[in-house]
Amino acid sequence: MKFGANNHEERCSEGHRSASIIATIKAALSADPDIDSSAIEIRMLGPVVLLEGYITKAADRDRVISVAALIVGGENVHDRMQSRFPTQ
Repeated sequence: MKFGANNHEERCSEGHRSASIIATIKAALSADPDIDSSAIEIRMLGPVVLLEGYITKAADRDRVISVAALIVGGENVHDRMQSRFPTQ
């Protein structure tokens, strides 16, 4: 059954691929005990991974970007994370 240009067969692999990439990045970040990724959102825009949300340590930014770059390549990672450092 086909319903025009946006049918499931044509778009399915793209959606599954994006979900798989996001899940892989989230799993890698969760496995790293030095990164607080609880406030980081990961989205895909075509082949580009968007990293959004907040980091609580300056070192987390570089580490999160590095993890994502290992999975999709550095040219496909866009950092939109904001710093939210705890006050003392």
